[in-house]
Amino acid sequence: MLTRVKETAELAGISVRTLHHYDEIGLLVPDTITESGYRLYSEANLERLQQILFFKELGFSLERIKQILDSPDFNREEALELQRRMLLEKRSRLDKMITMIDKTIQHAKGEIEMTNREKFEGFDFSSNPYEQEARERWGDEAVNNANKAVADMSKEEQSALAEETNAIYRKLAVLRAGAPDSAEAQKAIGEWYSFITRFGNYTPEAFRGLGEMYVEDERFRNNIDRFGEGLAVFMRNAMTIYAENLNKK
Repeated sequence: MLTRVKETAELAGISVRTLHHYDEIGLLVPDTITESGYRLYSEANLERLQQILFFKELGFSLERIKQILDSPDFNREEALELQRRMLLEKRSRLDKMITMIDKTIQHAKGEIEMTNREKFEGFDFSSNPYEQEARERWGDEAVNNANKAVADMSKEEQSALAEETNAIYRKLAVLRAGAPDSAEAQKAIGEWYSFITRFGNYTPEAFRGLGEMYVEDERFRNNIDRFGEGLAVFMRNAMTIYAENLNKK
């Protein structure tokens, strides 16, 4: 059974404009287009659309989704199993965050007391949702080394690591209105380079590529910009300059 674009949009809970965009970028091309130019979507199209929306919910970019679905090795059943596991993990993280927020509200009202440790129980930095992308860009060795270094840490050490990360972000956020090639900015971004190279070997090219990802990937950009709007772009520019200076040495 074929469905028209408006019906398909209503089924999926998205806009007609979104479906047109998916068609334009080759992500979801309807199997049939009538002589009058109407798009008609097949059952296979609807299955692909479902996959697109699952991956989108999990934070994948449209470009990455297209690469996955167009791969000759793509298996729909395997993808569904993976998506289910990822969604369950996401739900678990959200449940912990909601519980922590509820307790924090009660604490703010003076109804309960919270220890400093309890204030951060919902945050988990032991898993990295961008790991696969890192593997694709820089290979397994650097990522495996970084994962092992973090996995070998105690919970207290991991919490200290997270705070150290945030401290560097906050320092860079203060500098983001200035020039990325200033002495202060380059000193701060140098601290970031020293920090991440404690957990893996990053060449200047890999460091520059990481900066590009901070801007290109919406998830990275939104997370970094929580410390200050425009921080991701500032870091990308500062990292590019720092990498170029490293290559000159």
